[in-house]
Amino acid sequence: MELNTLTAVSPIDGRYRAGGEPLAKYFSEFALIRYRVQVEVEYFAALTRIPLPGLENFSQDAYSSLRAIYENFSLVDAQRVKTIEKTTNHDVKAVEYFLKEKFDALGLQSQREFIHFGLTSQDINNTATPLSLKEALNDVYIPKFEAIISTLRDYGVEWSGVPMLARTHGQPASPTVLGKEVMVFVERLQAQLKQLKAVPFSAKFGGATGNFNAHNVAYPEIDWVAFANDFVDETLGLCRSQLTTQIEHYDNLAATFDVLKRINTILIDFSRDVWQYISMEYFKQKIKEGEVGSSAMPHKVNPIDFENAEGNFGIANALYEHLAAKLPISRLQRDLTDSTVLRNIGVPLAHSLIGLNSLSRGLGKLLINLSAIEQDLEDNWAVVGEAIQTVLRRVGYANPYEALKALTRTNKAITAETIAQFIAELDVSEDVKERLRKITPANYVGINLIK
Repeated sequence: MELNTLTAVSPIDGRYRAGGEPLAKYFSEFALIRYRVQVEVEYFAALTRIPLPGLENFSQDAYSSLRAIYENFSLVDAQRVKTIEKTTNHDVKAVEYFLKEKFDALGLQSQREFIHFGLTSQDINNTATPLSLKEALNDVYIPKFEAIISTLRDYGVEWSGVPMLARTHGQPASPTVLGKEVMVFVERLQAQLKQLKAVPFSAKFGGATGNFNAHNVAYPEIDWVAFANDFVDETLGLCRSQLTTQIEHYDNLAATFDVLKRINTILIDFSRDVWQYISMEYFKQKIKEGEVGSSAMPHKVNPIDFENAEGNFGIANALYEHLAAKLPISRLQRDLTDSTVLRNIGVPLAHSLIGLNSLSRGLGKLLINLSAIEQDLEDNWAVVGEAIQTVLRRVGYANPYEALKALTRTNKAITAETIAQFIAELDVSEDVKERLRKITPANYVGINLIK
């Protein structure tokens, strides 16, 4: 069966292909091969800059031709690597042989044996993978995530003057402000974004078991640690781990996945809250011409974007959890379990991106329903009981909490009239009564915390 969006097993490459497609250039098989080629080429170029004995006469004019190998890397090139791999049964060795063919075509036959000099496969994989993740996050994920934060911040400011009934344990509670409740999520997400940006993109680069054995035995006069640090940190823009086995220990990679998981958890929390507000009619949704909410009930406008976001964030988190738990564990100096697992890091990122896209669509459809919000406040005058008993405490009124408890914890509706009658019968000064009469569910919202 031909592979296309209708025959793909994964919805990432099927139904949701458009949402996850921006990540294909970073995490597809094609992308992995291209990143490997890039690291190999840049490593060779770095060797010529030492210059490594045997590469003293390498012409700087050839650098542009070398970099064109990965800058212009094509599907035909990737297919050639896969063809070579059928013989080698080794994906990184296939890249090395592919590059030797390219060197031959460029007239660099005499220097072709310096390709992959002294390296093991993981020196390439453990630089290519963090490089692809770094660029995917910076180019695709973070801008989309920052756009979500920006939208929420705009809503927070726009709704900063909208009083709203709070609910704790699902019950009416002291009123709050809609904008402030949105800004709670802005603050949480900004904190996670800061943490995400702070986690280094660590890379392993040190030969077969991390000790530069081959490098040192061939050229002991060269400071290979300094060379590797400069190559990984300056040329590739990563952070070289100094002491490793054959593989990167992946602790920082796990930290990145943990942060991404927390971001999704916060966004699930937000999506569920908005879903609830829609069900309470605090929000209505813009209607799109021709769109159907239910196959049976014509009236329905379902909060599908928030539901879709929640589902995709959940799937992503399950995968992030496995990646963060599994990758830092390896038997002795290396086992192969990291290899197959690393190939999947684009999958949770794709689900995260699909979730962000769904959330963005949902946020764009929200229409605030002030009448429902105001009516909910008016229907819950009991919540001013906290305010009244607190003022009564200040003026030394006996047992104010108990008095308000007796008033409000009944099955009878507490209305503005009920509260007014209670205040009128209090044994306090008229000034205190007047102060209490000014308290309403709509103005008992505390301090304006939105700056």
